[in-house]
Amino acid sequence: MEGAAGPGPGDGNAALYADAVAVLTGWTPTGSAAAEARDRTLALLADGPAALTRHHLPGHLTASALVLDAAGTRVLLCLHGKLHRWVQLGGHCEPGDHTLAGAALREATEESGIEGLVIDPVPIDVDIHPVACQGGSLHHDVRFAVFAPPGAVPQVSDESEALGWFPADRLPEPLAGGTVQLVVPALAAHARHTAGHPPR
Repeated sequence: MEGAAGPGPGDGNAALYADAVAVLTGWTPTGSAAAEARDRTLALLADGPAALTRHHLPGHLTASALVLDAAGTRVLLCLHGKLHRWVQLGGHCEPGDHTLAGAALREATEESGIEGLVIDPVPIDVDIHPVACQGGSLHHDVRFAVFAPPGAVPQVSDESEALGWFPADRLPEPLAGGTVQLVVPALAAHARHTAGHPPR
């Protein structure tokens, strides 16, 4: 979940900021908790592009992805090296990211080692949780569904203790808070993807 160091407080990424505002403003939340988190995140974005960086002490945006296999029956999780819990892939936005979906796809590719991942650009969840960044802050994590190609074999990165495919209805323990709530909307996104229906 932890990416490379993000941009400094004066390095506002205008394209990523505009995308974040547009995506969250136009998004239909997947539940009441997600709706509250979306509204709080939009309020955070009122601080400008600095809210995309870990230097923004009130909180900052991150992007993560629940990766599903080609059949849509298993999810890919990593045993986080710092949290020591199973969690979806993701991390901080970086200076080269132009969209939240692009940031999530980059993180998923880097952390899984799988080429050819495809992302649904419509978020499946927004979650806010405390982290240790800059001595204590909040991650406003925008989450996406990502689809792996047939036969995809993940490769463990430096940030994970392990990677594994797990049946969507039998997730491993200990599991990070907020991960289980991604399964249902991710499976719905996979069904749309395989049916050839564009996301709404």
